[in-house]
Amino acid sequence: MKGVRQHGFTLFELVIVIVIVSVLATVFARRLTIYQELAEKAAMDATLNIIKTALQIRLANLIIDNRQSETDELERTNPIQWLAEKPSNYIGLYRAPTETGSWYYDERRLELVYVPRSAEHLKIEKTGDEREIRFRIRLIIDHLETAGVRVNSVTGVALIPVRPYRWTPIITSTLWA
Repeated sequence: MKGVRQHGFTLFELVIVIVIVSVLATVFARRLTIYQELAEKAAMDATLNIIKTALQIRLANLIIDNRQSETDELERTNPIQWLAEKPSNYIGLYRAPTETGSWYYDERRLELVYVPRSAEHLKIEKTGDEREIRFRIRLIIDHLETAGVRVNSVTGVALIPVRPYRWTPIITSTLWA
């Protein structure tokens, strides 16, 4: 039976297919983790913007109600209390150990804290192994003159990071390399 040829893969062809599939799976897994981190960063930024808006509304209400003397209290309170609905990943006041991917409020330091789940591209200045992004409320005070008298007045509120941080920009070449 010289003319009969067997059909199928040779061992070499099978090894090549396994190598190609392995490389593609590795690339896909890497892309997936990058997209998960991008999604987490976007969710954290969205939550921050909601909290900032709630603080600004609270300050505006105090000013409208002529209760500027109470504005100092904004720096000493948990900003989550001004939200109509708490974020689903808010775990309350500080407790150890903290869950990754969650927010908590540190009453002792008066700081709102986010503990990232994926932080491969996160850079926090002047930290050891701590992987928390901490925020503090600060009033914006301007000097106003009325009737020749200079007065300090609260004109805004900000939620600022305690330590500078940045999620390293993940550029297209990283995503598709």
